Amino acid sequence: MTEEVRQWLKENALPLRDLHAEASEPDHGDLEPLRKTLNDVRVLGMGEATHGTAEFFRLKHRLLRFLVEEMGCTALAMEASASAARAVDDHVLHGTGDAADALAGLGFWTWRTREMLDVVEWMREHNRTVPRERAVRFVGIDPQRCGPALTALDAALRTLAPDRADLGGGLLGTLADAKPGSLTGQRQQILAEARALVRFLEQGRAGLAARAGAETVDDALGHAHRIVAAADVASRPLRGDGEEPGALAVRDRYMAQEVIALEERSPGKVAVWAHNGHVMTDCYAGDVPAMGQHLRSHYGERYYALGLLFGEGAFRARPGNSATRTPRKHTIASAGPRSVEGLLASVTPEDHLVDLRGGRARPAVAEWLEDRRFVRSFGASVPRVTYRFHLAPTVLAREYDGLAYVARSTPSTPLR
Repeated sequence: MTEEVRQWLKENALPLRDLHAEASEPDHGDLEPLRKTLNDVRVLGMGEATHGTAEFFRLKHRLLRFLVEEMGCTALAMEASASAARAVDDHVLHGTGDAADALAGLGFWTWRTREMLDVVEWMREHNRTVPRERAVRFVGIDPQRCGPALTALDAALRTLAPDRADLGGGLLGTLADAKPGSLTGQRQQILAEARALVRFLEQGRAGLAARAGAETVDDALGHAHRIVAAADVASRPLRGDGEEPGALAVRDRYMAQEVIALEERSPGKVAVWAHNGHVMTDCYAGDVPAMGQHLRSHYGERYYALGLLFGEGAFRARPGNSATRTPRKHTIASAGPRSVEGLLASVTPEDHLVDLRGGRARPAVAEWLEDRRFVRSFGASVPRVTYRFHLAPTVLAREYDGLAYVARSTPSTPLR
């Protein structure tokens, strides 16, 4: 890193005074420079290098509050079940049910945390005090875990077409908790059954609406489309074969489509909460087109990909590759001088944010952003011991518009 690049990073580092967002009247002063950066942005992708870092939750909570209270954001799109998230949305909009129970219903341990509960409780309080058109929504975008959609559609079918009900007892019922690539042997049959439900509802729409109301039919159709997406992702092999994309790539494509559909019906900006690998604007895991790549193609510069990185500390994740293991604390030291995290820390050791778009006009900075570098990236689980040495390749100019650096990571707090 040349002295010119170092100086640019230092001069353009936006200090983050506080990561907590719980104050009733927060001071957004340190985030005020983001107003110009995000003024023309329609969708902000907020990433995270781990799913189990408390500081990432808190920073994204702060960013969300700033976007909502200062820049007219009206929706939070979560890397969470598109069907299960409706219970959280009902709570933040109407106060329906219990917030912690709704988070548990998402089916992902990553979001069942004290920090996420703080976000949801703030959203509810905000929505109690503003007109309906300024209320902020909580919307899931992940096609996985479509159990609530199966339950809701089954209930609707008992009125619309009783002979087609009892979805949970058939092949479609296996989709409730199916993971990507887990049902490849049943692909043709499970997709045929799911698509048949969509055709039935679409072709008989007029008659069904006369019987039960257009809103009921439209709601049933929405659930049926989510079930098709879940079936598609669960029944593909994880990796594609060159012509046909795999489950990982299709999952990100569906998530991007959900974000676009949400933005089109939202009066304000949309914030997206997902892993760095999904919000980035290139490929992750080598060759998987990320959700952010689709969003960049659709929105151009109106999509902003913000990656969140950390220096050292600890985070929560499942040990090994087993989905049944209990998430636990994993400690980790600095990533070292060859990492992006190490380079950022060498210039500005404190928590900060930097807009990388601002460096494009500086040849030395632009060249540095185009060089191949390395970052940390951990999902819901990590390998034993070797996770400490893992670094993923990155070309910042191709993947991110901005970076937020948190000096110390502490584990997220699970809800009991």
